[in-house]
Amino acid sequence: MRVVDLHKSYGEHEILRGVTFDVLRGLNNVIIGASGSGKTVMVRQLIRLEKPNAGQIIVDGQDITSLSDVDLVPARRKFGMVFQMSALFDSMDVYDNVAFLLREHTKLRERDIREKVMARLQALGVEHAAHKMPAELSGGMKKRVAVARALALEPKILIYDEPTTGLDPITSRTVDDLMEQTRETYGVTSIIISHDMASVFRIGHHITYLYKGAIEASGSPEEFLASKSERVKEFLEASGVSRELMNTGRA
Repeated sequence: MRVVDLHKSYGEHEILRGVTFDVLRGLNNVIIGASGSGKTVMVRQLIRLEKPNAGQIIVDGQDITSLSDVDLVPARRKFGMVFQMSALFDSMDVYDNVAFLLREHTKLRERDIREKVMARLQALGVEHAAHKMPAELSGGMKKRVAVARALALEPKILIYDEPTTGLDPITSRTVDDLMEQTRETYGVTSIIISHDMASVFRIGHHITYLYKGAIEASGSPEEFLASKSERVKEFLEASGVSRELMNTGRA
C-alpha cells in the first residue's frame, strides 16, 4: 500500500498537505502525531470513507481514490477496522457482533457463519464469551472481540485506531501482544494509529510521524530514534520514551 501526495481540506481548512508514505506488507505500520495533526482524517481517507481532494491511495497496484461507489465495495473488503473504543453493538451479544459482517456482506449459510465466527473467537481466546453482551466484557476482551469482528471478512489490511486508549498499562500490553499475534497468525498488514509511545516502540516495525498534516519522518524504530529532525527530537523528548528505549538498549 502506498499513499502519494494526499491532500484533504474542509472548506478553506487544509488538514492533509501532500502526505506521502509507504505501508509495508505484513508488518506493523504505526502512524503517530500530536492531537490535531491529521491522524483521524488520514484514516478516513485510507478506507475511503471520504474522498481526498488530491493524491493517490494505491492498494495492490490499484488507486482507490478514483473508484466509483460500486467499485469501492470489493476494495473496502481488503480493510478491517478496529475502532478506538471497540465500537461493539451494545444490543448484540459477542457472537452476533462477529457474525454481523458475514450476514451483511456474504451469502454464507448460517451453519458456515457459525463455523467462521467460532473459529475467530477461539483463535482470539474469547470463545467462552460468545453469548455475553459487550457490557459484561473487560476492556481487553472487548478489544479481542473487535479484532475478531474486523477479521470476519478476511481482510488483507487491519487498521487500529488508538487501540490502547483508556486501558491500564497491563491491559495495554495485552492488546499489544494481541496485535502482534493477529499479524503473525493471519498474515495481515497492520496500520496502527497511536499516541501510546511505549506501545509504538514495543510492536512497531515502521513508524510514520505526522506533523500538522505533513510527514515529518518515516522509517524503522531505529531510524526514527536517529532522526535529525528537531520536531521528531522534541516529540520524543516530550514523550519520555526515547530515554527509556536508550536505557533498555533498543536504540
